[in-house]
Amino acid sequence: MKIAHLLHNPTAGNEEHSKKNLISLIENQGFDCRYSSTKSKDWNIAEDTDFLVVAGGDGTVKKITKILLERKVLEKSWPIALLPLGTANNIAKTLELPLETEQIIKSWKKPLIKKYDVGRLYAIKNVEFFLESFGYGVFPYLMLEMVRQEKESIEDPEEKIKEALKLLLEILDSYEARLCDLQIDGKDYSGKYLMVEIMNTKSIGPNLVLSPDSDPGDSKLNIVIIGEKHRKKLLSYIEGKIDGEKSEYKFDTIEGENISIRWEGTHVHVDDKVVKVKKSAEVKIKLIPDLLNFIVPS
Repeated sequence: MKIAHLLHNPTAGNEEHSKKNLISLIENQGFDCRYSSTKSKDWNIAEDTDFLVVAGGDGTVKKITKILLERKVLEKSWPIALLPLGTANNIAKTLELPLETEQIIKSWKKPLIKKYDVGRLYAIKNVEFFLESFGYGVFPYLMLEMVRQEKESIEDPEEKIKEALKLLLEILDSYEARLCDLQIDGKDYSGKYLMVEIMNTKSIGPNLVLSPDSDPGDSKLNIVIIGEKHRKKLLSYIEGKIDGEKSEYKFDTIEGENISIRWEGTHVHVDDKVVKVKKSAEVKIKLIPDLLNFIVPS
């Protein structure tokens, strides 16, 4: 019998995703399930554990992988199975996991291992990597406004995403493009942009699919650059999402492994966190391939 260690954010999901219910669902599929709350400081993961189960949102995944990456050099590393219980679940959607929790657990019986790259950051204090995306421009501004307008506390995931999209629409209508010095694998892509997103996942934030071709296991980062000429296109895409449309839009995208970026501003986002940096400070990013292993359906 394979041993799964469940790392659970007890505040994520709904009553169906309680500690008791999740353990029951996992054990009913023939796994031995051990449990730790992500709110606890000591998880005590035993050496005989076969894989980890992370139950929570993208923020929970980031928290756990940060700890795993810090200890990976000295200790055993385990493959990670996700049970997405957050608002956006951009990592799970990029991995194309099923929507139903029970269906995901059933898929672990015949799993595939998906290698997952990580973006290594240099010159940002206390922040060393990203799993989803790193970016400047309109998106970190949206994140700050969500907090300022107390929309970040909205509990219903669908309502929260819709409010974020509406607010982004308002911001984008008047946001001015900023000067960006951008070097990708030695080539110059500098210009004035509304946003620059260095992406590992297909989507960011409120399920904005800016890089539909992204594959976090292809040893490439996708750098999405959106300038003034694509303002109307981005506005149209956001309006469509608010109205429930499923259309995909593609924006200018460059693949790369080593990036240097300077932005005419002081705020950047790293996954779901906003970080303040010095104005026009140089940030370097390097792709680290195959650093994590995720369990995906066969």
